[in-house]
Amino acid sequence: MTTPLITSDAQALAVAEDVAQQLQAGSSDRDRERRLPHAELALFSRSGLWAISVPKAFGGAGVSNVTLAQVIARIAQADASLGQIPQNHFYALEVLRVNGSPEQQKRLYAEALAGQRFGNALAELGTKTAHDRTTRLSRDGAGYRIDGCKFYATGALYAQRIPTSVVDDEGRQHLAFVPADSQGVQVIDDWSGFGQRTTGSGSVQFDHVYVDADEVVPFDTAFERPTPVGPLAQILHAAIDTGIARAAYQDTLQFVRTRSRPWIDSGLSKASEDPLTLKSVGHLAIRLHAAEALLERAGEHLDRAQADTTAETVAAASIAVAEARAISTEIALAAGTTLFELAGSQATLAEHNLDRHWRNARVHTLHDPVRWKYHAIGNYYLNDEHPTRRGTI
Repeated sequence: MTTPLITSDAQALAVAEDVAQQLQAGSSDRDRERRLPHAELALFSRSGLWAISVPKAFGGAGVSNVTLAQVIARIAQADASLGQIPQNHFYALEVLRVNGSPEQQKRLYAEALAGQRFGNALAELGTKTAHDRTTRLSRDGAGYRIDGCKFYATGALYAQRIPTSVVDDEGRQHLAFVPADSQGVQVIDDWSGFGQRTTGSGSVQFDHVYVDADEVVPFDTAFERPTPVGPLAQILHAAIDTGIARAAYQDTLQFVRTRSRPWIDSGLSKASEDPLTLKSVGHLAIRLHAAEALLERAGEHLDRAQADTTAETVAAASIAVAEARAISTEIALAAGTTLFELAGSQATLAEHNLDRHWRNARVHTLHDPVRWKYHAIGNYYLNDEHPTRRGTI
């Protein structure tokens, strides 16, 4: 089936709304049963949404980051796991935009436009810090060999290519766009998180895997100079959390409107008339709308940083995204918790599966420590210090 070409921001948003409505059906059952969403992911990628960030010069829509974040938030609202799976796909496309050669960009962007999915194999277990890498890239004739093991490889289970962070003999990091069917690649479905259960964020083993030289893109240089790679990665995480918050908020409204709490000792006939319930819902609504506004503002800053990349524009984008990431973390967790509080023990019943929103938020918001975002934000405004250039800020 031919993947349609999305050509505008408005079309991307309309397609995302249609796809989200289809993906929402069965999302609770998929989470409860940990049923991997192969068919749903095929629908998602065939929609053309996975190519919307491909630059116009290469035949894509080149949508704004405001639109990209809104698309991811809408998908995550429908199914939090499906909202997270393409995060590293778009991250890899941004690394390619910043550091890839014109020939690499032309070839790999064409694959994305054709509906190919890029996963990731970045993080490793057992390293001294989260940024250390031990997976080796060794020269072999005109190409290279890769040896190592990765974890938290979200999307790799479903991908046609697995962008993999590797270290060469000189200690420099690269991103190798490894075909998933390469000999020596083993994708292991050993993800057992209690939230985001169907992201497939398990392990990938590389045993002397051959990769062509033209499939290897410099990686560490994307952080040695100011680039929008870090804030692009982070705005997608903020969008995922915002989508999770929306889903929990909508389920809270639905529950309160349609069910009464017989143990509310207020003399009111409906839970929706209880003043404490109204206060809780109002509190959620304000913070959710604030998160949505900060997400849009962050996208605008990121658009400016991509159009005019300087130390100042990248720093401003990183801080704006950090603000969106901080508040989206808070509202995603708060919305899931408030749903528990208002639904009571009914929220724990398997047939309702209302706890999935809190579980999804709790797992996804642990991706990188939000406390350091507050630190960077405060240091920026108080001391005029630019944040460290890396993928977590």
